[in-house]
Amino acid sequence: MAAAAEALRCWIPQPPLAPHPLDNLLGGGIRHQGRISDGERAERLARLRRERLDVPLICVGAGSCGLGAGAGKTKAAIQAYLKQRNLLAEVVEVGCIGMCVAEPLIDVQIPNRSRVSFQRITEDKVPALLDAVLNGRMPAAGDILGQFRDGHGAWEQVPFLEEHPFFAPQTRWVMANCGLLQPEQIEEYLAHGGYRGLAKALGEHTPDQVCELVERSGLRGRGGAGFPTGTKWKFARQTASDVKYLVCNADEGDPGAFMNRALMEGDPHRLVEGMAIAGYAIGANKAFVYVRAEKPLAGKRIRHAIQQARAYGLLGSGIMGSTFAFDIEVRMGAGAFVCGEETALLNSIEGKRGMPRPRPPFPAVKGVFGKPTVINNVETLSNLPFILERGADFFRTIGTDASKGTKIFALSGKVARTGLVEVAVGTSVRRVVMEVGGGCADGKAFKAVQLGGPSGGCIPQSQLDTPIDYDTLRAVGAIMGSGGMVVMDENTCMVDVAKFFMDFIQRESCGKCTPCREGTRRMLEFLQTITSKPRGAIPTVMPREQIVPYLHRLAGTIRDASLCGLGQTAPNPVLSTLRWFADEYQAHVAEGRCPAGVCRELLTFTISATACKGCTVCGKKCPVGAIRGTSKQPHEINQALCIGCGTCLDVCKFSAVSAS
Repeated sequence: MAAAAEALRCWIPQPPLAPHPLDNLLGGGIRHQGRISDGERAERLARLRRERLDVPLICVGAGSCGLGAGAGKTKAAIQAYLKQRNLLAEVVEVGCIGMCVAEPLIDVQIPNRSRVSFQRITEDKVPALLDAVLNGRMPAAGDILGQFRDGHGAWEQVPFLEEHPFFAPQTRWVMANCGLLQPEQIEEYLAHGGYRGLAKALGEHTPDQVCELVERSGLRGRGGAGFPTGTKWKFARQTASDVKYLVCNADEGDPGAFMNRALMEGDPHRLVEGMAIAGYAIGANKAFVYVRAEKPLAGKRIRHAIQQARAYGLLGSGIMGSTFAFDIEVRMGAGAFVCGEETALLNSIEGKRGMPRPRPPFPAVKGVFGKPTVINNVETLSNLPFILERGADFFRTIGTDASKGTKIFALSGKVARTGLVEVAVGTSVRRVVMEVGGGCADGKAFKAVQLGGPSGGCIPQSQLDTPIDYDTLRAVGAIMGSGGMVVMDENTCMVDVAKFFMDFIQRESCGKCTPCREGTRRMLEFLQTITSKPRGAIPTVMPREQIVPYLHRLAGTIRDASLCGLGQTAPNPVLSTLRWFADEYQAHVAEGRCPAGVCRELLTFTISATACKGCTVCGKKCPVGAIRGTSKQPHEINQALCIGCGTCLDVCKFSAVSAS
């Protein structure tokens, strides 16, 4: 409990930090010359930490989720409100605090009062909200998310944000700054302790000691397999080479995964600092951040952070007066899922087609441009400043015996509260889905949650108490992966889910190896067969009753013979659904029925003679001419011709069409 309380305090704005040489960079500028006075520094720090306000502060959540929900219009409405009333206030953009379901989110803080977060503030709500808060009153309770416990005057009868059901079970270490600080302001990051982990690494530890510290912390890679980070670094460090590279894998192509994007949008300097620490530890002077082009805001903010760090002498040569030189370059990917696989990513960085390489040699021995390379993902690297500053022993205070620290999950799908969740490793799936997420939306019953994206698997109701841990999840047929967590309710067809992921994997296969290229195609064909009606005119790949046993055999071949990790894990969604939802496969195969009513081609569509008005719309829209009838007379469906597309159900305005 003490560790959990300490973790929570890490998320709340901290009391003033002890003076530090980095503070002299504040309020100056580029390659700051000379030192600022103690008084100037204290004043600057107080303002950057929002300990002192002269005018109201209004923060607009401007991550991709917020902007998609209309945060840009909300910000414009705020600025228009202030201009019309000739009021002074500081309006700033911050990243996503994690509760994406409540966007657009804005925080308002007036002098001497605590900062309050408000939810779903669309442009039309701005005048009433600001009329109240700027005059010392709270608006309607429905708009209040919660107030921060920041040491200022607390608002009466306003709940604290950390007590909200979404935030209470969380331990926010990596996401501590997201939604609180301006992501494009390096001075705010410095004022809240930024780059002190790097300063500690350079000033107090040798590279070997940093590797040892990270290994002792128990940090495992947060991108998929969970390999011990410090051990990986040691392999690269021990490889003799004149040049070594660090690569940050920010591709994040899993459906339903958006953790890395949000971290880069909300706290890019934490990533820059983490990369500099890793570069120092492994002996690399150059690094690449590989970001897919579909995430333009993340790319923009990490580029800006790199430029600022260079300007302040935190990247480049002679960092912090040491002999260490390090720089970072951003490379944009074209959105191929396979480029999330580390060797395919290396090819893409080199300007080649993104296709996996055989291993060995492993990247730590021969990576980008043939040089030893360490590849870590955004979340892994973003843990490093915390570990360096707080120490390995503190990092080990939470987690399981084999996995330490926290893990961020992107909670999405049929869940009441979607968003980013950071919890201690070992937290149960139930707690994340039912407590943080609030269970399934609209009161529906929970059915399953997909962990690990297309390479992962489904966890059913019976396994909800499974701890979120690398090894435990594998035992139930899932993986941690990068952290995508897609919730499904009672109306979800698990065979259709397996078909969706297999279609994704088959389309994204690079085609280099036969088991993945052809095996996933065959699996998709089998799934398409059992989710369609048996029809004499349509050839099938094999008798329906033989498909399920063959899926097991084919999955083993793909897993054992594919070249890369993506191919080897491609059958996982099928295998996990076969394991936990065998009854649904049986209904599709033996009965030609979809229990959830999702697979339309297994449904029988009929038209009610009493409800049909004879408008003829369904007959005109039917793609195969299966509907017969004259104007103003009840229509009928020829079941021999019907292909189960459901068009008639979609276009009928009189609810005369039903499916069973």
